[in-house]
Amino acid sequence: MSLGLGVAQLAAPDTVRRISGVDDSATSRAVVPLVGARELVHAAGLLTSRRKGAWAWTRVAGDAMDLAALGMAMAHRGGSRRRRLLAVTGAVAGITVLDLLTAVQATRTKDIGSAQARGTRKGGSMELTATTTIRKPATEVYAFWRDLENLPTFMAHLEQVRTTGERTSHWTADAPFGKDVGWDAEIVDEVPGDRIAWRSIGNADVPNTGTVRFVPAPDGVSTEVHVALTYDIPGGTIGKAVAKYFGEEPHQQLDDDLRRLKQVLETGEVVRSDGAPWGKQARKEFPQRPAQPLSDAELAKGAQA
Repeated sequence: MSLGLGVAQLAAPDTVRRISGVDDSATSRAVVPLVGARELVHAAGLLTSRRKGAWAWTRVAGDAMDLAALGMAMAHRGGSRRRRLLAVTGAVAGITVLDLLTAVQATRTKDIGSAQARGTRKGGSMELTATTTIRKPATEVYAFWRDLENLPTFMAHLEQVRTTGERTSHWTADAPFGKDVGWDAEIVDEVPGDRIAWRSIGNADVPNTGTVRFVPAPDGVSTEVHVALTYDIPGGTIGKAVAKYFGEEPHQQLDDDLRRLKQVLETGEVVRSDGAPWGKQARKEFPQRPAQPLSDAELAKGAQA
């Protein structure tokens, strides 16, 4: 509608003025093409922008301007021109109602979509990805991960993974607020040396899915480990906020887990510092000892190095 009105008012402004009953004053000759240009702008926005609701409301505003202008014109016209103005005003009023309904519907649809998105976040759903490179062949890294009972050795919040079948297992983890959570999982896709995919099953405390891929690195020796996880954080938004406040932000957790995996496979253990002997368990990381001068033994060791 905007496209048709815009083209008509720009291509044949005199005809539009005559049909609508508008006079031939200098003001009307200037206003009609401007209104046509405005309609073309509406058309471009409605056809190309993703914000349909916003552009629909601009049409409503334009309709209101047109009705006001037509009302002023009728106040100074009589006879046949007034009748034509009344007919045009009625048509514009009908278009205004249509535009208003369209704008309201578009806004309502957007609000519903936003509410659904907020509901997803409120439920605590989280998608995480992380990558690390380990100087071990893919077959060895895959074999270590495939023995699921190894996972708690580098995943800080996993307490235990117990194998219950060829492709099933039971997982136990700690969670915010000192809770323990558990779930059963099954492997849904597996290519030895290449990838493993799993998902929780049954009435899981933490519904989750995950995929890990083992990609040979360009150096021909190392393996790139790509992990993608989707899970619900216990405690919803509040649990997530508290966990993040205490240094347990989920993205950082996964990065730290892969760092520990790299250490386990390359050195045989997770390296701890004196200042943070508990690794990245941030609540225990606060009581770090103050900085101290190096001892004579440490100085001598450094000199030898």
